[in-house]
Amino acid sequence: MNLHTLLLFIPACFALNLLPGANNLLAMSNGNQFGVRYAVTASAGRVLGFTILITLTSMGLSAIIYTSPLLFNGVKLAGALYLFWISYQLWHSETKTVSADTTLNTFSQRARQEFLLSISNPKALLIFVAFFPQYINTEHNIALQFIILGMFFVSFEVIACSIYASTGAFMRKLLTVPKNRKRFNRLCAVLVGLLGIELLLSNLINHHF
Repeated sequence: MNLHTLLLFIPACFALNLLPGANNLLAMSNGNQFGVRYAVTASAGRVLGFTILITLTSMGLSAIIYTSPLLFNGVKLAGALYLFWISYQLWHSETKTVSADTTLNTFSQRARQEFLLSISNPKALLIFVAFFPQYINTEHNIALQFIILGMFFVSFEVIACSIYASTGAFMRKLLTVPKNRKRFNRLCAVLVGLLGIELLLSNLINHHF
């Protein structure tokens, strides 16, 4: 992998990281409820999840999944169901101001949500399997190149989380009325739910055909 290839990879990868996926929507909701620092710190769960996926993909696990449609569809179904669960939690989330103690008590839960969303995301596998190889030189150490690209990817994930969390925190100032904050949480819930429906429908379509 040369510098030119890396310079082509960076903007394309960052654009993917900025897409409004489930993790970014969760970060925006966390930023709105708890603040930017809390949301970005909780993204450690996301980084861990994607790091595991990248490592396993470089080891060839993705090839096993893609040769077994039943297994891959099972992963997609599990991801869709978890998105529905997150949507349900966002819909019924509290709208009152959260104290520091409560924030500390709920940090592990939010980090776990970030982790489970990332590790159960089949679209991440598609990125690592279909997108990363375009920038890898097969004449050099493939695993090392995967690690380098993966480091950029997870770093951009933190930046994307910061952007979405900051957006959520900014909107928090505009949503001082509990009713409006509740509407914001439910909007995030609907968007996450739609992602789950999209994933579920793609699972059913692939299974049908």
